[in-house]
Amino acid sequence: MQEVVLPLELGRATGSGPSRRLRLQGKVPATVYGLGKGAVTASVDYRALRGALSTEAGLNVVLNLDVAGRQEMALVKEMQRHPLRGDVTHVDFLRVEPDSDVAVEVPIRLAGQAAAVLDMNGIVERSLDTLRVLAKPRSIPNELVLDVSELTVGSTLTVADLELPAGVTALVDESAPVVSGIITRSALEAAAEAEAEEAEAESEGDGDGEGAAEDDSG
Repeated sequence: MQEVVLPLELGRATGSGPSRRLRLQGKVPATVYGLGKGAVTASVDYRALRGALSTEAGLNVVLNLDVAGRQEMALVKEMQRHPLRGDVTHVDFLRVEPDSDVAVEVPIRLAGQAAAVLDMNGIVERSLDTLRVLAKPRSIPNELVLDVSELTVGSTLTVADLELPAGVTALVDESAPVVSGIITRSALEAAAEAEAEEAEAESEGDGDGEGAAEDDSG
């Protein structure tokens, strides 16, 4: 797990006005809390924050918050964004201990191709995009990979089918579905229409044969 040093400035003024002025200066209002210590207000440079979160670990990157040369290990707990522009308007950092487990959401990436499902014009329906796990900060995986190559229509791959790294525990029941192979209503209707047309064609063929037989007898 990659670790990133992220400088913070403490002592920002609270309220919508000061927060707006901070954002105009290219800074993001922040709060740091956890480990039984009091919550403190701070600000972080927007470009530095964006760079810290651009690693493969994404939001689960282990941060060493640097305040005047003193560092605290932390994770991003919550990040608020502007509803239209999408830029970060506030971020909460959670202090963590290197040797203590923390609960985080880890992305699930699907690998392979569910050929048996696609051949029947079905789809791979996802029930989980992320998995909530318990792990020590430096053991948090960047992602969990699930191979769907053997998925068939009517079958389901569950949390139990995910291979978790050592020291990582799922906080979701193992029977919880991750992906399922299903047939869409449109595919079922198309199949039904095709069967009906085939049956009608066979019926017409049988009728032509009977007529030919009657003509021969005359």
